[in-house]
Amino acid sequence: MSTPSKVKPIPTGMHSLTPHLVCAGAAEAIEFYKKAFGAVEGVRLPGPDGKLMHANVTIGDSSLMLVDEMPEWKSLGPKALGGSPVTIHLYVEDVDAVFAQALAAGAQVAMPVADMFWGDRYGQLVDPFGHKWSVATHIRDLTPDEIRNALDCPGAGQ
Repeated sequence: MSTPSKVKPIPTGMHSLTPHLVCAGAAEAIEFYKKAFGAVEGVRLPGPDGKLMHANVTIGDSSLMLVDEMPEWKSLGPKALGGSPVTIHLYVEDVDAVFAQALAAGAQVAMPVADMFWGDRYGQLVDPFGHKWSVATHIRDLTPDEIRNALDCPGAGQ
């Protein structure tokens, strides 16, 4: 008789917190994330109607789950809801290159890339599916006091 293996409560490759996006066109979103952010596709589980019931991609060291909109389950994406209050933050080695790559793939600028008072070079964009992304590269280590002082200065977000 074999002894059952111990199942990990958090699967290998996953983190404690994983975004799970609803997209009108999840298969197209996967292709966009590949082009924009270098995503690597993991799992794609289509339902009988061809809509994706579940999908998973990896961007950097993190997983992103996706599913198609399913109005019958009240599962709607940001476009159907008129926007989203959520921003997905992505740290990268070269924010300018990744931002340009995302724009070339079809994203729209929400906030141009600039050096920020908290020590990041940072910008925001909206993907073609209505999801908001902030993209950053950390460029300066600052103390909390230095950040507070910079925030009080005119032009702190520049």
